[in-house]
Amino acid sequence: MGKITGFLEFDRKDETYVPVKERIKNYKEFTKPLKENELKDQGARCMDCGIPFCHSGCPLGNLIPDFNDAVYQGKWQKAAEILHSTNNFPEFTGRLCPAPCEEACVLGINEPPVSIENIEKNIVETAFKNGWIQPKPPLTRTGKKVAVIGSGPAGLAAAQQLNRAGHTVTVFERDEKIGGLLRYGIPDFKMEKNVIDRRLEVMEKEGIEFKTGIHVGVDITATELQQEYDSLVLCGGATVRRNLPIPGSDAKGVVQAMDFLPQNNRRVDGIPFKDEDISAKGKKVIVIGGGDTGSDCIGTSIRQGATDVINFEIMPKGTVDRPEGQPWPFWPMRLRTSTSHKEGAERVFSISTKKFNADKTGKLTSLVTAEVEWIKQPGKRPTLKEVEGTEKEWKCDLVLLALGFTGSETTIADQLGLEIDPRTNIKASAANYKTNVPGVFVAGDQRRGQSLIVWAISEGREAAHHVDTFLMGSSGLPLKGEGDLPRV
Repeated sequence: MGKITGFLEFDRKDETYVPVKERIKNYKEFTKPLKENELKDQGARCMDCGIPFCHSGCPLGNLIPDFNDAVYQGKWQKAAEILHSTNNFPEFTGRLCPAPCEEACVLGINEPPVSIENIEKNIVETAFKNGWIQPKPPLTRTGKKVAVIGSGPAGLAAAQQLNRAGHTVTVFERDEKIGGLLRYGIPDFKMEKNVIDRRLEVMEKEGIEFKTGIHVGVDITATELQQEYDSLVLCGGATVRRNLPIPGSDAKGVVQAMDFLPQNNRRVDGIPFKDEDISAKGKKVIVIGGGDTGSDCIGTSIRQGATDVINFEIMPKGTVDRPEGQPWPFWPMRLRTSTSHKEGAERVFSISTKKFNADKTGKLTSLVTAEVEWIKQPGKRPTLKEVEGTEKEWKCDLVLLALGFTGSETTIADQLGLEIDPRTNIKASAANYKTNVPGVFVAGDQRRGQSLIVWAISEGREAAHHVDTFLMGSSGLPLKGEGDLPRV
């Protein structure tokens, strides 16, 4: 695939960015796309390797060498068809996925891997620009009705696949607009929301109905939906936030990241919110948590006008190269520096927060930390040990907790009598996505726990196949690794 000697002739080339001083003035995306001839060269780097391990790295089973080759040959419409055959929303993954496919790229063993994610984004953007992505409603309807609860990437993928099978699909979302955490968790500077809206317009014209502002389990019970629809597909997120149970955690100014980020997204979109305004303007901000959510809090705080932003991570600082014991093609826990980190945040590793301090009014004034080390023992999990004599006080006005999620809300599961696991995720096998209640399926974070967008889309697609089989006895919807090339 690509040019046989392309990986020897062309170096990896990535998108460039608007300078920091300019981009932090607004919430717009700030990447500068490569030129078409540069993208062709990047596609040419695909090696024609005997076994394309990028397939194993991608939860969707994207046909990566195939669309790389099409880009190299300048066959962009063909590339779009190949890409959409396994991925309903490459405009989302091309912006937000951490690209496990690139970590599994054979070229990446001893050279920078093929820039798969950037090629993917440019394929879909070219397809939208040229009008190749058009509504394709099913020719016939089955008469079966399916309710999809949750409009994040898993729910949207399941809905589109089931609609393609001819079922009448309704998507229920408790927030004001469709998109789940794509809309209310991801900052606009990583993905502007018109990217979601243009895809929703296509899906609506294909016949999918979207109902917003309806909290299933509260505004309408899950059992009521069960009586009205032939099948339910639960695609809610793992939304139960992890807390930091230390002294002073109730101080004014200690805020969950998933209160801070959605509010700012609503502010940018002009959507009113009832909660107290949370702003980093003029404040010393500390973000606790070193993952993507923490990075999003950093970029948002800087744009709001924070005077200082510090990022705490309890884990030790990773290595730039693959760490020992995490060989190719597995996903390595290496040091990752986001564009937000480069906008002016100080990063501190191997640090644990012990308590928050507040004034007489309960307002946050500082926090206290200690350095930590991880003790490794053969055959056992690493244990955390505080380093004596390393306590330190940090002045701060706002602390954002970006500590991940512990599981899913259980209201719907309780109403339907669904089995849940110890982390409150709904039990269902990855083999068929069925719960213990006939006709009720679950996919995405609500089944597997907090995970990647690419896993959510994969699970939504896979679940749709099994829902279709339940309703009709068999299914023509593709499973992972099976393309559906006629559709764009």
